[in-house]
Amino acid sequence: MVTPVIRTVDLRSDTVTKPTESMRSAMANAEVDDDVLGNDPTAVILEREVAEIAGKEAAMFVPSGTMGNLISVLVHCDERGSEVILGDDSHIHIYENGGVSSLGGVHPRTVKNEEDGTMEISSIEAAVRSPKGDLHYPVTKLICLENTQANCGGRCLPIEYIDKVGELAKKHGLKLHIDGARLFNASVALGVPVTRIVQAADSVSICLSKGIGAPVGSVIVGSKSFITKARWLRKTLGGGMRQIGVLCAAALVALRENVAKLEDDHKKAKILAEGLNRIERLKVDVAAVETNIIYVDLPKDPKFGAEDACKSLEVLGVLVIPQTTFRIRIVLHHQISDSDLDYVLSCFEKLFSSVPEEKA
Repeated sequence: MVTPVIRTVDLRSDTVTKPTESMRSAMANAEVDDDVLGNDPTAVILEREVAEIAGKEAAMFVPSGTMGNLISVLVHCDERGSEVILGDDSHIHIYENGGVSSLGGVHPRTVKNEEDGTMEISSIEAAVRSPKGDLHYPVTKLICLENTQANCGGRCLPIEYIDKVGELAKKHGLKLHIDGARLFNASVALGVPVTRIVQAADSVSICLSKGIGAPVGSVIVGSKSFITKARWLRKTLGGGMRQIGVLCAAALVALRENVAKLEDDHKKAKILAEGLNRIERLKVDVAAVETNIIYVDLPKDPKFGAEDACKSLEVLGVLVIPQTTFRIRIVLHHQISDSDLDYVLSCFEKLFSSVPEEKA
């Protein structure tokens, strides 16, 4: 007999949020025009606002963060065979279908991501390959950072660190791109304005559907010349859309209403992390929970790994995803309540008190 689901708590990602009533109203009433022709007034407002928030000259809406990162890399690495330095655990390298190489002919050169999401400055510099160097190698043109760094647990890159990477990039004549999928989370957690965080960057991709909960889209920012080139690439990649004001209207609501909710998301993540860490046989690095992402380490029982745990939790209405064989990822968002946290903790307690402990 299957236990009936009492409620559903979706913690798979902060991309699972539903549009709020104010978003739906804004979408229904959005002023629109053909954005491929450059005339959608709501898109223009969104792009201006995001550019101002980031302290950059111009901005452009794109359907996804993957497209935003791809376009940014291709603008900077404008010759096939160019090289980009990026983290070995970065989203661009792992989760974006290898687009920089398959579509752009850009060679990825990875540097180890440390536990805090950074890459050692010395290791980045050692990875740089100059046009005056050995002709066997591709030429480095770009460095990419990710803030927050998702696979490292939503860790925030320190301002001083980003500045140092920016100085290194300038020293070698390189550009710096920041994948800021959860940049607003970093800003809130660090207590530092977005414009200061990305001051050293030549381009930034800012996701609107992660963190702040818009239904669709990202915005990339940079200089006017960068965005001019980016618009050509967006059209080439099939990202030129017509009446996008319908989507941009929801994104504007997210910007104006949901950034303020991120602090509460972070507090809930910490509370949940502490509660999970108190459950016998589970382990959470509570100190590493800086924003809205939690990693839960399970007992290394070959008969009951992360996939088994996720399936069992789904039966109880708790949706999470396996990160590795014995690790679960949880992501908080603004549509998770205090009572949801209590329910999730009770489900984890129920599950791991009922699973027999593996004998040594």
